[in-house]
Amino acid sequence: MGLRKKNLTCRIKNNEELDKLIKEENIVNYIEAQKLSWFGYVQRMPEASATKKIFKGNPLTTRARGRPKYRWEDNIIQDLGQRKIENWLTCVQDRAK
Repeated sequence: MGLRKKNLTCRIKNNEELDKLIKEENIVNYIEAQKLSWFGYVQRMPEASATKKIFKGNPLTTRARGRPKYRWEDNIIQDLGQRKIENWLTCVQDRAK
């Protein structure tokens, strides 16, 4: 979890580094807040950006048989529903909110 700036290599951070990063908060709430923050960032991107095109795009293959797997967007919408945020399209446009 993270890029080291000294030699630009990726490595897994240890527990002390993670504790400093989240400042002793509940890790589940922290992760959900970061997901919602990234979702807002992607939604505010221009339509021509590569990230938004990939996010909005459809795969060329069909899904496997059985229960459909959750997409990342499905999990975000579920998190928004749990937090009782109904008008999320207008909320993501206001970064401070």
